[in-house]
This record gives sequence, structure tokens and C-alpha cells, in this order.
Amino acid sequence: MNQKKKNDLRQRIIDEMTVDYSNALEKNFDLAKQFIRITKDGKVDILFKEKLTGREQILLYLIGKLYTKEAGFIATDDVGNKELMDELGIPEGSLLPWLKDLRDKNKIKQLKKGRYTHHSIPVNLVEKTLKNIERKIKKTI
Repeated sequence: MNQKKKNDLRQRIIDEMTVDYSNALEKNFDLAKQFIRITKDGKVDILFKEKLTGREQILLYLIGKLYTKEAGFIATDDVGNKELMDELGIPEGSLLPWLKDLRDKNKIKQLKKGRYTHHSIPVNLVEKTLKNIERKIKKTI
């Protein structure tokens, strides 16, 4: 492949395949702040918790971690099982099946960190997830 073709392909990849993390978060900022609050020490608070399923709480928490990382409060946006249990108050017996269900439906990604399992939400699912939760909350208000 000659240099011009390589450069053209490189530019097409940059233009058409590259996802800009901050743009997706910025675009959905107003929607996200209806449901999520973050603290400077990296904690995420979920609003309307009582109206959400455990799965929805997990998804919002993971979205909150994306914003927390973008704000520079934490280094990574992935979350371990223990943090989810502690912060959301979900017992392990409920949490693990919900995480498996979310993984099976490709709504979250699982990462292994040594002997620990961590989870994150793909940035391309942020808008869809927030809009689904917004529709549900509006029905209950």
C-alpha cells in the first residue's frame, strides 16, 4: 500500500470509526444529571432509586463512573462487585445474576483485574440507557 492510500485509510478510520468519549458524555449531560450526582472522591449517587430496578441502578452507577472519570475525580471508570454492593446496597445474591444478565444482553462489559471482576458500560450505550430510564421515570411521576 502506498503512503497516500495509507494516509487516506488512516483519515477515514479517524473520521468514521473513532468515538469521542467526551462528546457522548457532553451530549447526554443534561439527561444524565437528572438521575446521577457525583462527588469529588469518586462516589456516584443515584436519584429516584426507589423507582428503578437493580439492573437500572447498576447501569446508572456505571454511567456515573464515566462522568466521574471524565471530571478527573477517578482514574478508571470500571467498578468492582464489592463497590456495587456497598454503594447501591444490593446483596451479592441479587447483584451477580443482574450483572450476568446485563453482560449477556451486551449492556455492560466485564474486565478481569487479577482475581477481581470489574464492569463498565460502553459509551455508545449511554444515551439509549438514559432515555429508557427517563421514559420510565416520567411514567411514574
